[in-house]
Amino acid sequence: MPAYKRVLLKLSGEVLAGKERVGIDPDKISAMAQEIAELHATGLQLGLVVGGGNFFRGVSAAAQTMDRVAADQMGMLATVINGIALQDALEKKGVQTRVMTAVTMNQVAEPYIRRRAVRHLEKGRAVIFVGGTSNPYFSTDTAAVLRALEINAEVMAKATRVDGVYDKDPMVHSDAVMFRTVTYSDVLAKTLRVLDLPAVAMSRDNKLKIVVFNLNVRGNIMRMAMGETIGTLIHA
Repeated sequence: MPAYKRVLLKLSGEVLAGKERVGIDPDKISAMAQEIAELHATGLQLGLVVGGGNFFRGVSAAAQTMDRVAADQMGMLATVINGIALQDALEKKGVQTRVMTAVTMNQVAEPYIRRRAVRHLEKGRAVIFVGGTSNPYFSTDTAAVLRALEINAEVMAKATRVDGVYDKDPMVHSDAVMFRTVTYSDVLAKTLRVLDLPAVAMSRDNKLKIVVFNLNVRGNIMRMAMGETIGTLIHA
C-alpha cells in the first residue's frame, strides 16, 4: 500500500526528451507513463506538474536577449505541449487523465480550478497541471509546490536526473556528496540548487515535505510512493 494518499509529482521537461534533451522521445514518455500507470493502479491520487525545458527555458542563455516576460510565457506554453503528450501516453496505458492549465486555452485543456482539480483526483483521475502559475518570474518548481499545497498533497516529489540533493553539482564534480535528509533552512542557507529557492521557502512556510529522487532508475516512482528511503528528503 502507498505511504501517501495524494502526491504531487514534479517532472522536468528534459526527462521527456531522453538522451537528446530536446523535444519528446516516444519511447521515454511511454516508459514513464507505464511507471506512472503502475503507481496510479495502487489507488494513489496523483497530480503532476511537468516543465518545458525540453522545448524552451525562459532563463536560458538563448533567452537572455528576449524580454523576460515574453520568454517565460513561451516556457509556459512549452509545459502545455508536454502535458498533452503525457496525457496521451497515460491514457494509452488506461489512466484517465485531465490536463488543467493556468493559462486559459479552452480548446486545448481545462482551465485550472482548484475545486475541480480535487474532484478529478477524488474520482481517480490523474491530473496534469500545466502553464506554470500563469505569471512570469515563477518557475515550475514554484508552480509544483503551489499546486501541491492547493490540492493538499502530502508530499511533493521531484523527479530528476540525479539521485538526490548534493552539496554541489554531481554532473560537474565527481566528489559531490549527497544528503539523505536536509532541512529547508539548510537548502536555503547553502543555496543548494536542486529546487528554486522560492519553492523551498514556500514549502518551509507550509511544512510541505519534499522528496528528490532519480527518475532514470526504474521503479523509483513506486519506491517513493511506498515510503522507501530513496533520494533526499527535505523537511523542517
